[in-house]
Amino acid sequence: MNWEPLILTFKLAVLTTFILLVVALPLARWLSTTKAKIKPVIETLVSMPLVLPPTVLGFYFLMAFSPNNFFGNWLNEWLGVKLVFSFAGLTVASVLYSLPFMVHPLQSGLSSIPRSVTEAAYVMGKSTWETFFKVQLPQIKPALLTGIVLSFAHTVGEFGVVLMIGGNIPGKTKVASIAIYDEVEALNYDAAHLYSFILFAITFCILLVVYLVNGNHFKSLYK
Repeated sequence: MNWEPLILTFKLAVLTTFILLVVALPLARWLSTTKAKIKPVIETLVSMPLVLPPTVLGFYFLMAFSPNNFFGNWLNEWLGVKLVFSFAGLTVASVLYSLPFMVHPLQSGLSSIPRSVTEAAYVMGKSTWETFFKVQLPQIKPALLTGIVLSFAHTVGEFGVVLMIGGNIPGKTKVASIAIYDEVEALNYDAAHLYSFILFAITFCILLVVYLVNGNHFKSLYK
């Protein structure tokens, strides 16, 4: 049993979830309050990973990050960052691919806060960000937990996107989902079963805890 793909998978999931939390909080707050005409466009872009095949996203990430294209070449030449077939590339692709799983619960939670609660905080002299962190965030703990768990679980289960952008490099980009695919191709079903069972068991336990603690909100998100 090679534990490297599993360790790499959970390293990627933890890092992706943390970055998503930082990125999604201000984005979800803006989406929950703005009346800008561009809002439907932003919401559409955020939601695209929910409906597009992972290979489509992976292909465009591969093209964008490739040193043969302008953006990838600029990253490589000016910042010394290579995203194709690297763990950094896996992280960036995972953040973009799992973005709706963090933004949607947070946006839903923030939108459900009564306007009177926010206005009362402003009347008491709280700044915008004080209101956000001290008043609004404590009100949406169930949504926050849901977003974290969904993002983590979704990243653990990624296959198409990580294969396209990261390839299959042992110790670097070979995560558990790719290891399972390799073992099945090699007809090594015992190893594939072991990898699959570990991912299944861990994901099941995480989701079970969330359902027990936060079931109603979790179930209502994607009805």
